[in-house]
Amino acid sequence: MIRENSNRSVLLALYLREVLSIASPVELPRLRDVGSMGTPTDTDRQDRIERQWRAFWAMTVEPEAHPSPVPLTLIGAYDTDVALPIQGAEDFAVAIIPHAEAARAWATWAADGYRTAAAARRGDSYRAYAGTIAEHEREVGRRAHSFELNVEVLPLTAPGVWWIGSMTVAVTDTLRADAAAFDDAIHPIIATLA
Repeated sequence: MIRENSNRSVLLALYLREVLSIASPVELPRLRDVGSMGTPTDTDRQDRIERQWRAFWAMTVEPEAHPSPVPLTLIGAYDTDVALPIQGAEDFAVAIIPHAEAARAWATWAADGYRTAAAARRGDSYRAYAGTIAEHEREVGRRAHSFELNVEVLPLTAPGVWWIGSMTVAVTDTLRADAAAFDDAIHPIIATLA
C-alpha cells in the first residue's frame, strides 16, 4: 500500500521549522521561499523549542508510531490544525502562536498546489509506483513482499527523497513532477521495502 500526499499537518510542521530556525532534521532540505522569522532567543530556550518540535514532528509524520504519552490539547490560534501534549511542549506552543495565520495560509497554499499538480498527472501516480514495483519483481525474480509506504510530496529546495519516518519518505515536488527522475529515485525505496 502506497499513499502519496502533501499532508497539511506535515506542511505546517515544516513551515514552523523554518520560521523558528530549527535545524532538525539536518538531512532534510529547507522549504522553498520560506525563511526564518523567529526572534533571537537564548540557547537553552532554542534547544527546548527544537526538542519539542522534534517530538511534534514525529507525532505529525507517523502519529500511530509516536503517540503522545500525555493527553493533547489544541492550540487555539491554529483551530484544529495543531495539537500538542499538555506537558512538555510549553516553549514550542508559545513560540508558534505568532506564526499561526501565516503558517495556516502557507500550508493551505502548498497543499492546494500539490492537489493541482496531482490532478494534472492523473493515472501517472499509479503507473509510477506500479512500474517500479514490477521492475523490482523482475530484478529479484519474485513477487514483492507486502509493504506500506507514505510519500509526502513537499516544496523543498533540493530535489531528492529522504526517509522522515519508518514508513514515510519526503519527495521534492520538483522531482515528483519529473516522471523518469522520480522512477529512478523511488526505486531504491521500493527495493528496500518489497
